[in-house]
Amino acid sequence: MQAEETPLKGCFLIHNTVFNDDRGYFFESFNAARFYKETGIQAPFVQDNQSHSVKGVLRGLHFQKGEFSQ
Repeated sequence: MQAEETPLKGCFLIHNTVFNDDRGYFFESFNAARFYKETGIQAPFVQDNQSHSVKGVLRGLHFQKGEFSQ
């Protein structure tokens, strides 16, 4: 995730890396730690991901708790 400043104060254009293959695509659309590093702004939520799967693809759900929770 990269944040590009715009002429409008406090407004950023966010650039993400999208991972594509024959199953569809996936990308992390927001990450609070990276956003803070890029902009100096703290966000009220931690992470957001987006994906799209073609017909017949089953995606798993990830859950993690503890020090490295997501």
